[in-house]
Amino acid sequence: MKTDISTEADIHTLVHTFYDKVRQDDLLAPVFNAVIKDWTPHLETMCRFWSTLLLYTKQYKDDPMSKHIPLPLEKTHFDRWLQLFHATLDELFEGEIAENAKKRAASIARIMIHVMRIPG
Repeated sequence: MKTDISTEADIHTLVHTFYDKVRQDDLLAPVFNAVIKDWTPHLETMCRFWSTLLLYTKQYKDDPMSKHIPLPLEKTHFDRWLQLFHATLDELFEGEIAENAKKRAASIARIMIHVMRIPG
């Protein structure tokens, strides 16, 4: 039986499982692998980011938008990112926080698409 996201270990599992998929994805891997040479610090940052958003730990204090603006992204990249993220959540967890993670991810994608002026 799946449980909801409730611990740092859950965040670690979510982030690492998700980015394992991203790193193997035909569309997303070339973009991410071109800019991320050492995945360990990136994954640690992503754990702090999602811990802050989902568990309210206040560990992440950076600006994710500025890091993504230079990337060659299109709406299809965000669609795939959301698809993989939702699939990872559904595979691992169920509950209110997992559903909140889906809403947060969709909101992040919407905002980035808007700020980056990506046609949809």
